[in-house]
Amino acid sequence: MRVDRDVGISTDDGLVLRADVFRPVADGQFPVILSYGPYAKGLPFQVGYADQWRIMTSRHQDVTEGSTNRYQNWEVVDPEKWVPEGYVCVRVDSRGAGRSPGRVDPFSPRETRDLYECIEWAAVQPWSSGKVGLLGISYYAINQWLVASLQPPHLTAICPWEGAADFYRDMSRHGGILSDFWGNWMSKQVVTVQHGLGERGPVDPNTGELVCGPETLRDDELARNRTDMVGDALAHPFDDEFYRQRSPDWSKVIVPMLSAGNWGGQGLHLRGNVEGFVRAASAHKWLEIHGLEHWTHFYTRYGVSLQKRFFDCYLKGMNNGWERTSSVLLQIRHLDGFVERSEDEWPLARTRWTKLHLDPARRSLAWESVASESTSVYGAFSDGVTLVSPPLDEDTEITGPVAAGLYISSSTTDTDLFVTLRAFAPDGSEVDFQGALDPHTPLAQGWLRASHRRLDASLSAPYRPYHTHDTAEPLTPGEVYALQVELWPTCIVLPAGYRVALTLQGKDFERATAAVQPASFVNPFRGSGPFTHTNQQDRPAAIVGGTQTLYGGGVHPSYLLLPVIPA
Repeated sequence: MRVDRDVGISTDDGLVLRADVFRPVADGQFPVILSYGPYAKGLPFQVGYADQWRIMTSRHQDVTEGSTNRYQNWEVVDPEKWVPEGYVCVRVDSRGAGRSPGRVDPFSPRETRDLYECIEWAAVQPWSSGKVGLLGISYYAINQWLVASLQPPHLTAICPWEGAADFYRDMSRHGGILSDFWGNWMSKQVVTVQHGLGERGPVDPNTGELVCGPETLRDDELARNRTDMVGDALAHPFDDEFYRQRSPDWSKVIVPMLSAGNWGGQGLHLRGNVEGFVRAASAHKWLEIHGLEHWTHFYTRYGVSLQKRFFDCYLKGMNNGWERTSSVLLQIRHLDGFVERSEDEWPLARTRWTKLHLDPARRSLAWESVASESTSVYGAFSDGVTLVSPPLDEDTEITGPVAAGLYISSSTTDTDLFVTLRAFAPDGSEVDFQGALDPHTPLAQGWLRASHRRLDASLSAPYRPYHTHDTAEPLTPGEVYALQVELWPTCIVLPAGYRVALTLQGKDFERATAAVQPASFVNPFRGSGPFTHTNQQDRPAAIVGGTQTLYGGGVHPSYLLLPVIPA
């Protein structure tokens, strides 16, 4: 490869971003795979995310095959696997991160405009064919939706891999409840490589250069050069213009796209991929959903070959059969692994939407409606109430979106619902799964602040309630309210004899078992990974810490709606 380092890209406000360009040795014009993000282009995967690298490479030897791995970076492509096949790889340090100066403001309109200008810059370079594709995980996926909404003339195709989309619903406020994630993420993954750390930051082992730029700033100077993501979210409790500016306009996302999600991505890395596939205006779009860790399949032979087939078609114009590929590619999750299957739509047309009816007094889920009303009372900050189904009569596949219709009253003027779908073996032990981040992830999770219960009728479906989050409607203590809760999509084939269960709490779902905590995260993982909700300013105990009553049966027929797929 030829490697051009710290290439300058001037933006419309005069700031110069820094990029590394990996390109073929031979002269010519080649399509571009570009990424723009805050994780520092000079920080190798193995150095910045040693735990994740060790886990991935020990379990999946194909990740390291055919590469020296010197240029592996967190959540972007390995140029050694793309450049020899006729691509140019461009990595841009986003504004205020790594070797690019400026103020860090993730997913802001300023960042999206920067990415637009990087795309157009790459398209007119002498080594470029003029066709630019975007590819990357998480951050490098989220901003693909955003810039696609601006329709850069040379953006030719996108592959958002495990990337959230809606800055309110997917990322900042689950069901209206403030997520702890972004504040913790900033402290561990962005502030650690902020431009201006200089001598206090890491050194690129490939070049000996300072990863975070040549100048070393004081802590107060660094603080002024970044936004306060927690403060921003607290200042905006509703889905207002702040969030809309940081979310896609699906009607303007028209480029060909391959949207890849993760069944275990509860809390960040799934809902946006499904929404993008369903709602984007593109005439050429595909949805793929897999399992395992968040970073794994992006780098495995399976993932890389999928990405190359897609980009070979749209960036190189190869007639490789990609456009005849089924529009939905699913890795169907079983207890012992995954089985690949092609589908034609989402949700699956043959879904048998099946209600399990809540019987609170018996702590059970029933296939038939429950005639007699009963209740179950729990403290918001307790372990809540868990309702369990009868054993399954036959092997049962559950694939698709999940919803719950719940009748609730509270002793206070608001309550936060944390709704978790779980699975249990015949011996009563819980079956959990390797999630995108947490190794003990349940089947599905959903959240709702009761005062945010208003639905958007135009976007809601029985299997996917869509809340407006534009106003608060406080509860009258003791009064019963009907609440529709969206649980994120899931997939599992459960054998006969297994059971499903629904856990309802007023706090995060977390197990008491030993936790896992990678070095790049703040909190230990106990079932909800880093996607917890503990901000006391957003969740004052006097308001959301009361006693809740769950109603079921009779005139209050609470239910769980499952997407059962016929054998």
